[in-house]
Amino acid sequence: MSPTIKFLGAVGTVTGSRFIVQGSAAKVMIDCGLYQGLKELRLKNWEVFPEDPKSIDAIIISHAHLDHCGYIPKLVREGFDGPIYCTPYTAKLAAIVLRDSAKLQTEDAKYAKKKGYSKHKDPVGLYTLEEADRAIAMFRTISFHSPFQVAKDISVTFYRSGHILGSSFVDLNVEGKRVVFTGDIGRGNHQVLTNPDLIPSGQISALVTESTYGNRTHPTSDDSLANAINRTVKRNGSVLIPAFAVDRTEIMLMTLKRLVKEKKIPRLPIFVDSPMALSALNYYRDAINTKSPEIRPELFNLNEDPFDPGALKEATTVEESKAINEFAQPSIIISASGMATGGRVVHHLENMLPDPNNSVLLVGYQAAGTRGQYLLTGAKSIKMFGKFVDVNAEIIQIEEFSVHADSEELLKWFRSADSEPKCVYTVHGESDSAEVFANLIRNKLKWKVQVPKLDQIYELN
Repeated sequence: MSPTIKFLGAVGTVTGSRFIVQGSAAKVMIDCGLYQGLKELRLKNWEVFPEDPKSIDAIIISHAHLDHCGYIPKLVREGFDGPIYCTPYTAKLAAIVLRDSAKLQTEDAKYAKKKGYSKHKDPVGLYTLEEADRAIAMFRTISFHSPFQVAKDISVTFYRSGHILGSSFVDLNVEGKRVVFTGDIGRGNHQVLTNPDLIPSGQISALVTESTYGNRTHPTSDDSLANAINRTVKRNGSVLIPAFAVDRTEIMLMTLKRLVKEKKIPRLPIFVDSPMALSALNYYRDAINTKSPEIRPELFNLNEDPFDPGALKEATTVEESKAINEFAQPSIIISASGMATGGRVVHHLENMLPDPNNSVLLVGYQAAGTRGQYLLTGAKSIKMFGKFVDVNAEIIQIEEFSVHADSEELLKWFRSADSEPKCVYTVHGESDSAEVFANLIRNKLKWKVQVPKLDQIYELN
């Protein structure tokens, strides 16, 4: 029997990336992410995993975002005891992400019990901090471009994907069949990271590709950001930017620094209110200081912090976070999570949404069922902490800052392959996006494409 690939997540949605490659002698999992957004998706995190975790020989992680690594502690608790392979910076960032995820889940459960808005008598999180630490201890780091054996007859090479620090696409060989998993592919214009590596030469049995923005292309100007900030300041309001703690925060700070320098926006107090984002920021600074090959060389000799617009204030304690809400003058607050599903940003939303002078700038992908998506689609009130909060603030979507390649950028990257893959599988996109992108591939590249369904298994040819 030929090796197979099984799709256990990221089908019909951008979250819950989970794929199983089964050979005759071994089984490995590529990405082990959390479902986020809609309640029906989040409930999948609590279901019994459809494969025996003890039967999985190894886990391969493409990068440190929660939808790609956030399920690992639960799988470990259920019996997985093999190695977890990733790049060095992915290991560092994933440790931050998993600990923060465990902490938030525990805090949310305690708060729900205290306020009495959970239907459970004793609500608990999906996993504890101790369980997250147990999973983190199982990480094994591998450098880019270094082939390694993960199990019998299965080898892997990581290549730079240019999405976030440490991110990779995964080139897997199972019994002579080659499978390339894109993870998330960057755009090639990242302000910090070098461009994604090209697809290595050779025949590909299966290309498993993200399709987050498979049905659209990104705008290129940042004028909308400057206009939104200036409009808000003019009415004496403040700007809240829900931003992914890893990478998006860095991109926003660099952009704000440039806009201040070019005098396109006034010099305002800028708060970063996310312990996870601040920890990630230090790793980005470290990568620059050590001249990591992931970093654009022009950042190596700046003699200044590229992430400080000049009035940067880092809120590390709960007290400092609370004090931001008492700040009397216009300011910019960057806080996680990026889809407003949890974290300190929710408290800022509670405080800022009722005031029409304020603005909320949505600068990243907003999955269905998240608070960010509800705001984006015009909700008049948003539920948080067991109550509804009126939405009077201006809600603005700014798409220029995505670090996901759009449809045309992905097609351009595909063309770097020196031969046609035997089959392409479009995943990690809402159903419409995955289908539209599949048709684009068929029409423009004339490649064979499948849009997988959950739990579907395909043989590798």
